[in-house]
Amino acid sequence: MGSVTATVAPPTTSNVILWFRTFRAITGSGFRRYSTYRQASAAGVVTNLVFGFLRCYVLLAAAGAAGTVAGYDRGQLATFVWVSQGLLAVILLWGWTELADRIRTGDIAADLLRPVHPVTSHLAADLGRAGHAALVRLLPPVLVGPLFFEVHLPRRWSTVPLFGLSVVVAVVLCFGCRYLVNATAYWLHDVRGPVVLWAVASGVLAGLYFPLRFLPEWLQLVLWLGTPFPSLLQTPLDVLVERDSTATQIGLVALQVCWAASILGACRLVQRRAERRLVVQGG
Repeated sequence: MGSVTATVAPPTTSNVILWFRTFRAITGSGFRRYSTYRQASAAGVVTNLVFGFLRCYVLLAAAGAAGTVAGYDRGQLATFVWVSQGLLAVILLWGWTELADRIRTGDIAADLLRPVHPVTSHLAADLGRAGHAALVRLLPPVLVGPLFFEVHLPRRWSTVPLFGLSVVVAVVLCFGCRYLVNATAYWLHDVRGPVVLWAVASGVLAGLYFPLRFLPEWLQLVLWLGTPFPSLLQTPLDVLVERDSTATQIGLVALQVCWAASILGACRLVQRRAERRLVVQGG
């Protein structure tokens, strides 16, 4: 039994250009990696479209004859559904266990000897994956939905760039949450329990199955301020459908940024603690 401890120095002024080049290279490799899975991408698009129709009809039925529910009109609900179907693959709430697998097999020892911090390298690769998903998985639902349903088009000039920023922050935040779930393998070795718990909680509390505005106001406040879940999916969608004023939209995105910074900081802290007591199985 042996322990491996690694310390990676943060980028300094002299090597910051090299650091960004490395980050960009890893991001590009992540994009190319997922671009090879063409059949899986096509199957995912078909699945998202099918569930898009199902979810859209359910939420439109909830609006009923009044045409509105929880402050959303029918067009906003349709946009909420179809964009969320596309964002599901971009943000990737679940399905990533690469870090846990490498910890279980002991391959993480090689990662710790590399000059790039594990959190940084996995984040760069995940951004490449998200970029590929934005082109292949997000566009089809966004284009197909308006062919069959009346959708909401942004009326404020600030909505689109704010939505883009919100999506990027959500990708980073979701990566951090998945990294923490995977990092439990440092202590548990078998992460199936935490992964299942994360999959259930993120789907319900992120706004995938229904808009969180359907919940009582006090519960919404608890979820938004006390957990990162609404910032994963609900916030970008509310920004796009202009559910709130511009000032409120900016506040929600700022809260997203705070959660993303906190979670990434937690990832660094957990990784540092794990390196101190890491036991590589088999040697």
